[in-house]
Parts: sequence; structure tokens; C-alpha cells
Amino acid sequence: MVADKSKKAKIEEENVEQIDGELVLSIETLQEIQDDLEKINEKASDEVLEVEQKYNVIRKPVYDKRNEIIKAIPDFWLTAFLSHPALGELLTEEDQKIFKYLCSLDVEDAKDVKSGYSIAFHFNPNPYFEDENLTKTFTFLEEGTTKITATPIKWKEGKGLPNGVNHEKNGNKRALPEESFFTWFSDAQHKEDLDVEINDEVADVIKEDLWPNPLTYFNNEADEEDFDEDDDDDDDEEGKEGDSGEDDDEDDKDGEE
Repeated sequence: MVADKSKKAKIEEENVEQIDGELVLSIETLQEIQDDLEKINEKASDEVLEVEQKYNVIRKPVYDKRNEIIKAIPDFWLTAFLSHPALGELLTEEDQKIFKYLCSLDVEDAKDVKSGYSIAFHFNPNPYFEDENLTKTFTFLEEGTTKITATPIKWKEGKGLPNGVNHEKNGNKRALPEESFFTWFSDAQHKEDLDVEINDEVADVIKEDLWPNPLTYFNNEADEEDFDEDDDDDDDEEGKEGDSGEDDDEDDKDGEE
């Protein structure tokens, strides 16, 4: 009897060892397959980048030609910004006066595409600042952070919006009811490396939406549904919460009756 139990235990132990061995082998094989997939994905990413680099070169003269035509259209970029559902609300009245001198805008990827991009605003000579070009650059670093740099604006005497106040020529200061769009440049001067999850929504909208086809916004033909969708979802959730609260109140009243 004791011998039978010992034999049974030995068989069970051998079965467990066999199962463990098969499991280890399966995991090792699975890891090899995942490594192969990773190599394929890396190769695919490299080839996609190569294609993007190729077409960035092809697009460049077309964008340049577009910019030259835009320069001849009065207030093109001001109109496009104001018509954009996300960007229009960022321009104060004073910003709109400055934007009348904005003659061209450029969005340019880094040569290797994956390491970042820059957004450049080109202005005609104006009474507000000395700069003709204001650029904000986003550099994606290997450790997963983003370095943001921007042109420090050289405001002319009596102009500028430092520290949220407007310096008038008579020396008086008045508080601004709104934040100027141009703080988008000055903010970058106080930031070093940012966590990769931190997003510059203004840059994203300009790069991914406005820049590809600004004529859509100049003609005010854009569909605002894409921008309103998130707000609608939030409203729906709030509505549901409100309905739920009303139902609870009604249940309480019924209980009291």
C-alpha cells in the first residue's frame, strides 16, 4: 500500500516536471516570436519614416508656393485663426491687431521626422515687436521627454504683455482681462524638459489641423462636430448624473409618502 502511494507520488511529480518543462518551452518560443514581430515593427516604422521624409521634401516647394499666394490675401491667417473653433477664442483684441501683420506661417518636421518639429510665424514690419520671425520648436529626446524652445519676443517700447499687464506709453499699467496668445511663446522660456505625456494642444491643432488646409478655415467651411464631440460627451455624462440625482429625489419622496 505504501509502495503504491510512493509510486503514484513519483508519477505525479514527473507529470508536473513535464508540464513545467513544456510551459517554459512554450514561453521561450512565444518570446522568440514576439522578438521577431518587434523587429518587423521596427523595420516598418523605419520605412514609414523614410516615406514621410521623402514626401516632406516633395511637399516643401508646394507649401512655399502656397505661402506666396497667401501673402497676397489680406488678413488670411487672422481670418483662418478666428474661424477655427479651437484657435479663434485664443486671440484677444490686441492679438488680432498684431495678427494683421502675420504674412506667413510654416510647420516643419525635423529632417528625420521623429525627433520633433517647429512652428514659425513670419510677420511684416509692425509697431509691436522687432522680430520678423517667431518660432516655437519641439524636440523629442531619447529619454522620453520633450524640450520646448521659443523665440523671446523683443517688444517695442510701450508694447508687450509681460506679467499679464499692458505697459502703456504714459507708464500706467492696466490688468488684462484675457491672456494673450503670445504668452504661448513666452511660456516656453520658463520650461525645460517636459514629461512626454504633457501635450501642447495649441501646437497640435496648428500642426495637425490648421496647417494642412488653412483655406478650409479661411472660407469658414470647417465642420465643428469634431471639436464639439468631446464637449457633447461631457454634457451627456453630466445630464445622466443629473437625471440620476432627480430619480433618487423622486424615490425619496415616494418613500416618505
